[in-house]
Amino acid sequence: MRVFVAGGSGVIGRRLVPQLVARGHQVTATTTSARKLGLLEQLGAEGVVMDGRDAAAVGQAVAAARPDVIVNQMTALSTAHAGRPDLKRADRFFAVTNELRSAGTDNLLAAAEATGVFHVVAQGHASMNGARSGGWVKTEEDPLEVIEGTKAITHLEDAVLRAGGAVLRYGGFYGPGANDDQVDLVRRRLFPLVGGGTGYLSWVHVDDAASATVLAVEQRSRGVFNIVDDEPAPASEWLPYLAECAGAKPPRRVPAWLARLLAGEMVVGMMTEGRGFSNAKAKRELGWVLRYPSWRQGFREELAGAEPRSQGLDKERV
Repeated sequence: MRVFVAGGSGVIGRRLVPQLVARGHQVTATTTSARKLGLLEQLGAEGVVMDGRDAAAVGQAVAAARPDVIVNQMTALSTAHAGRPDLKRADRFFAVTNELRSAGTDNLLAAAEATGVFHVVAQGHASMNGARSGGWVKTEEDPLEVIEGTKAITHLEDAVLRAGGAVLRYGGFYGPGANDDQVDLVRRRLFPLVGGGTGYLSWVHVDDAASATVLAVEQRSRGVFNIVDDEPAPASEWLPYLAECAGAKPPRRVPAWLARLLAGEMVVGMMTEGRGFSNAKAKRELGWVLRYPSWRQGFREELAGAEPRSQGLDKERV
């Protein structure tokens, strides 16, 4: 098929494009920077510079590519776009990403309708944002928690599902280029356990996220799928293990009241009340087989022999 990947130079796009190409698909992938066109070509795609918030540019790019399916992987969470991660000011940090998830999604859907593209797959989110009531592990039938700074997720899901597309709710990414900042903080003991670390989180390796996306594209899947690994776990389990794999000392512990002052409510909620997700539907309906069924295996393999690196991160961040 001809596949149009919006956001092809991002963390997931860089793993997705080669998998699509390897399976014989013709890929057009977008980036906001002309400097990344060479990267996209190396990955096997035809690269296009496009700002997803520009309706005319989106329409022109989609019309030129003549795709059979559109995959929306557009976010703006890199340092270049959003600055250093700052969840205390979530609205500011996620501002451009929210525009891409709302106006950007609408632009892609309008371009799809105008050019006769009948299938859209979009990036959702399912790491710690299950509704904070009831059990600790949620299915696709359970509502999401509305978290400050990420409200546009609801708009994206509603719009894509009305169009008959698929929303892939990815868990917390790790793997090549996905969580380097986080690992740096863990190594510097600047990523503490908050309260009892009771909040759950679901992880997914970027290669597994990409392979699930390929299946959703090829099967023209519709509906919502949680793309997470087999082991949702509380912070009190995964964070010390991540520190161990990274060759770091165990994380410090910080009371919730202090973390709220330093890092904001979003971090406290994630670390103490977050809900993880089940992947049963994706495995059953997509036939998805994970290379990394658990973050335990994935953390260990990704960090084995990795050299610590410093990016001059703010020592006051929690």
